Amino acid sequence: MSKSTHPAWSHRGRVDSSSSSSSTSTQASSYLPYIRSKPPSQYSSKKSSVELDDDDGNISSEDGSDSDDSSEDDEDYNKRVKAPCWEAHRRLLERRGFRLDTYRDVKSFYERYWADKDDHRCSDTYSRSCPAGYMRACRGGREGREGEDGLCRDAGLPENLFRGTRVKDGAPIVVKAVHIRSRELSLMRKLSSPPLRSDPTNHTIPVYDFIEVPEHDLALIVEAEWSPEVIIPGCTTCTLRDFLRGIRACIEGLVFLHSYRIAHLDLSLRNLLHDNNGHYAYIDFETSRYFPSPPSFRTQHHHTSPLFDTSRAPRIGPIRATEVPPELEAGGESDPFKVDVWQLGMLILHASKLTGYESLIPELAQVVRPMLHPSFEHRPSASAVLLTFDKMAQRVSEQRLNTYANQ
Repeated sequence: MSKSTHPAWSHRGRVDSSSSSSSTSTQASSYLPYIRSKPPSQYSSKKSSVELDDDDGNISSEDGSDSDDSSEDDEDYNKRVKAPCWEAHRRLLERRGFRLDTYRDVKSFYERYWADKDDHRCSDTYSRSCPAGYMRACRGGREGREGEDGLCRDAGLPENLFRGTRVKDGAPIVVKAVHIRSRELSLMRKLSSPPLRSDPTNHTIPVYDFIEVPEHDLALIVEAEWSPEVIIPGCTTCTLRDFLRGIRACIEGLVFLHSYRIAHLDLSLRNLLHDNNGHYAYIDFETSRYFPSPPSFRTQHHHTSPLFDTSRAPRIGPIRATEVPPELEAGGESDPFKVDVWQLGMLILHASKLTGYESLIPELAQVVRPMLHPSFEHRPSASAVLLTFDKMAQRVSEQRLNTYANQ
């Protein structure tokens, strides 16, 4: 997928996404603030155009312990929060060490980029060469009640997301507003608690803070901002080795989630981020769920064996996701963990086609094919996929590993 310095699954920096037809969560690295020195571009949450040949448990509390609060099952709590009043939360965030972007911040970002590149400059007057975000910041700074100190929301992002920075080091952040009793908040707390956060196989977005606003039934999740541009078709600086490392991180990250009985349920390229330093992270746990282990699973984790008693695995009905497996498309039910495996298979398939590595590593098809089995009972577990992938990768020669997709 990507090297630390020459990503093929890479970023194009913090962007203005207002002209995107639809949007997804957008991030950039917490410890690589220079990611935002790249030129503005667009985010899109559209599905890839590649043509292709219940019982909820609950985990809550800041210490990551299990919760018996059944209110998390109420779907009203798990819907996307609409249009929070960001100005009302601005001072609270500042007291916790975070700043939301202002019109001045957005203008400065564009102007620094142009100065660094010695490129064209835009004045405050309309110009076709000026990105919409810069023009909007100029207008807002002139016309807004607070002038250039007014908050400047990225019009291309969902209303429950807002960009900003961490005050102590200028690291870019994304603040996500969720319902205070949502499953997503419980899951993110679980995944961010020790020892889970320090686990090197935990490939979920780093979270800096959880800020509750009980009077508004809200919680603000302050996440590191990584880039959603994990694929650049035809990139000439990424070897097959880099690509396979990225794929392995995706598989390993799913094994980690399943080891804690968490099903993501919306795995796709749009919910995968990259920090330009060889790290990948899953985001958007809005539809994710935690499933307590059945009694027979208590002494043997689901993820540690390729084979397990599927008759005792949990079941879910149709879901809202970027990629939906055939059994749920048909209105049936499925094992949530096998839904994840199918979605990961689609992610790998899309990535292989878009990067051009499909022809360089035909063996990968042997890994993906069982993941896309039309019958979910016959799909492997995530851990079995990882074992198969590692065996396949070990047989790839050094010469092939050092080749590029365009060679």
